Amino acid sequence: MRSMNKNSKIYIAGHTGLVGSAIVRKLKEKGYSNLISREYPSFDLSRQKDVEDLFAKEKPEYVFLAAARVGGILANDTYRADFIYDNLAIAMNVIHAAYKSGVKKLLNLGSSCIYPKLAPQPLKEEYLLSGYLEPTNEPYAIAKIAAIKLCRYFNEQYGTNFISLMPTNLYGPNDNFILETAHVLPSLIRKFYLARLLSEKKFNLIRKDITCCRLGFGYDSEIMNANDDVIIRILNKLGIRPESVTLWGTGAPYREFLYVDDLADAAVYLMESYDYKVIGELVNVGTGVDSTIREIALSVKKVIGYSGDVKWDPSKPDGTPRKLLDVSRLHRLNWKAKISLEEGIRLAINSYTDKQK
Repeated sequence: MRSMNKNSKIYIAGHTGLVGSAIVRKLKEKGYSNLISREYPSFDLSRQKDVEDLFAKEKPEYVFLAAARVGGILANDTYRADFIYDNLAIAMNVIHAAYKSGVKKLLNLGSSCIYPKLAPQPLKEEYLLSGYLEPTNEPYAIAKIAAIKLCRYFNEQYGTNFISLMPTNLYGPNDNFILETAHVLPSLIRKFYLARLLSEKKFNLIRKDITCCRLGFGYDSEIMNANDDVIIRILNKLGIRPESVTLWGTGAPYREFLYVDDLADAAVYLMESYDYKVIGELVNVGTGVDSTIREIALSVKKVIGYSGDVKWDPSKPDGTPRKLLDVSRLHRLNWKAKISLEEGIRLAINSYTDKQK
């Protein structure tokens, strides 16, 4: 097996995102120094020429495909055409360019949403394509499934060494905290943080928060220089009040969460240690433990220090009832997650609030 060395040319696609930035941190921590990256929008992974020019010029030996268009239930369900097109284009361009340029090994990052909505729990790798998908994120899931199959079939037809990892729900530094498009955990962190500031009448800190990170929903231009009453009115519309925070759904679905630095550790470990012939078509990456959204919301509320109530809006979708990954294959490859959910939530909150200091 050809393995990375500290001077190997390594391209991280999506290096500024949640996953990509964590992989960069882990590689640097382990002494890898010859890292390649490109900035959007001057470089666009959905443009084939941009990608082919990069591979022709830089000739990377190893590739981490961590770039994707991502979002929570609302974003997935609203921008359906964009989600399938952009993610298909990114996967096709990077994987094909990696094959054409003779990349030694590629690691493709997927998502647990690839599994059928009502698949047995916990989700085993072999459940892929065994049933219908969750409708709210079907476009994204289809694109991610296509990427897995691209890697598999290039391996089978051309002898490439492309592996695919399916992480559970991720969170941590450089996450998306824009309420309109955020995943559940960063959305919870932001809502409870703003509610606490509102209850403490710290409007200057609220303005600082909104300056650092947009709200979305068309409110940003209105709220940026607004007086206190306008800020209260807009946050109330988003379910954020001094006395309560209203969250989507029932709180009943179960979710498994993995701190992104744990994922990066797994990704680099598998890139260093195992070929696709050992890993197979894909391997799940997670903790093997899940909690209800209600339980997770209360944990975030506690760490944030917000004293108000939590309310639920059952008119909004819950999404998939449960998404617990079977991580036994990963454990057999001698890797386990290290960061607990409580510790990870504290780290994520600190990372978010530190940006505003």
